[in-house]
Amino acid sequence: MLSNMLKGKLHMAAVTQAELWYDGSCAIDADLVELAGLREFEQIDIYNVNNGERFTTYIILAEPGSGTISMNGAAARKVQVGDRVIIATFGQYSQAELENYKPRLVYLNESNQVERSTNTIPMQVV
Repeated sequence: MLSNMLKGKLHMAAVTQAELWYDGSCAIDADLVELAGLREFEQIDIYNVNNGERFTTYIILAEPGSGTISMNGAAARKVQVGDRVIIATFGQYSQAELENYKPRLVYLNESNQVERSTNTIPMQVV
């Protein structure tokens, strides 16, 4: 049996561009892609914290070190420049792979600079 698990996440990324007439996708700073363990052309889910929109697209690479998070094509209709988004990808893992499983979580500030990266989320306390 395989379990579908969070593989990598860019948390609270700021949208820097919305290009309606560019090939549909999400362009992400190549350094951020690598840090979060993502891949070019990988399917991603995007959760817009500002308006609640949730949608799926794929990654294309943007210039390393640029901080670019650009929603392109139809995805450009789901955001405004400056919106904060969560970008997540998932993978399927066998029970054996889950023994050493750890997601790659990257937390960004409003300039898309890395605040911290980790592989755990603290338990939510009520």
